[in-house]
Amino acid sequence: AVRGTGAVRVPDIKAFRDTVVRASAKIKANSVGGQGLRNFGTDVLVNILNELGGLPTRNFTDGYFPTADKVGGESLAKQLLIRPRGCYACIISCGRATKVTNPKFAGQGEGPEYETAWAFGPDCGIDNLDAITKANYICNDYGMDTITMGSSVACAMNLFTNGVITTKDTDGIALNFGDEDAMLEMVRKTAEGEGFGKKLALGSYRLAESYGHPEYSMTCKKQEMPAYDPRAIQGIGLNFATGNRGGCHVRGYTISPEVLGQPVKMDPRVTEGKPALDITFQDLTAALDSSGMCLFTTFGLGAEDLAELLSAATGLNITTEEFMKIGTRIWNLERLFNLKAGLSAADDKLPERLTKDPILTGPSKGLVNRLGEMLPEYYKLRGWDAVGVPTKQTLTDLGL
Repeated sequence: AVRGTGAVRVPDIKAFRDTVVRASAKIKANSVGGQGLRNFGTDVLVNILNELGGLPTRNFTDGYFPTADKVGGESLAKQLLIRPRGCYACIISCGRATKVTNPKFAGQGEGPEYETAWAFGPDCGIDNLDAITKANYICNDYGMDTITMGSSVACAMNLFTNGVITTKDTDGIALNFGDEDAMLEMVRKTAEGEGFGKKLALGSYRLAESYGHPEYSMTCKKQEMPAYDPRAIQGIGLNFATGNRGGCHVRGYTISPEVLGQPVKMDPRVTEGKPALDITFQDLTAALDSSGMCLFTTFGLGAEDLAELLSAATGLNITTEEFMKIGTRIWNLERLFNLKAGLSAADDKLPERLTKDPILTGPSKGLVNRLGEMLPEYYKLRGWDAVGVPTKQTLTDLGL
């Protein structure tokens, strides 16, 4: 291991501090970055997404959960919150230090975050916040990803409900949606590598595939999708499908404009303009991630601000256009890597359930994702050919 002991130096400390002060003020003034995340954590999104009808429920068989408020950030703040927590010197402090006093689920630690509350909650048909938080603590202790873990349990519950698997497969435990005890036991078994937990540990795709029904896995490129229903939010569906690492929201968070109205509001139910939107957010995030800055700074800061911060820190004169081009280069390099690894346009897809089976209830009832309307334009705007391969001209323009 290597531990650095020297100071981090910047070319002009005053200019750097002035830039940081201006950026901090913008974040603090933002309704999400400066208020919502600190007061309620990322779990504040539960009720927002549910009111839209875009909260995936019972393994994406629906997009609305009537008792979602029981697991939302407001309920967490009232029942379990000890204090907000943040990374070093963070002005947002979106993390949650929590404690469960219910003897059955007692524990203390950090979280749950939004994705965790959803994965062990609505996605499994469960509205017991104590049980959800207990599952979160187990995952914390064992280093398990909560989106994949919760989604794999939800997939198993879906398989069980439809008779694909039985108690003979699940160690005698009935995996019914809404059963918090069964959910927790599956999390424990997975953590311990015990019985059916060994299959859950493979993730939802390999679990469902092993029983001949991979379509029950709500994944893109075999990675579990997070807590946003693409049938209610068209742009995020395109992002999941085209994401270089699969179903991921933090590589192109179009939820910001489509749901939160940040920096401008866009209708989540239309497909027009979404290919360009996705590309902008994907490239912005790629550049942001490579800089070491947090994604949540974009609740208040745009590409111009991020370029200014990076310039002040490095002494380089990085324009907004150059900052975005950094992201474009990264995205295309990742695409080239995936193509060499055997992926293709055939993998730029959503689970069939989301393009064919409408949402059953709630404000988005009847909607499906219309990926086919967006993907060709996305490829064209990216400078890729009809099968999703970057053209020679595109690579030349990017210096790749």
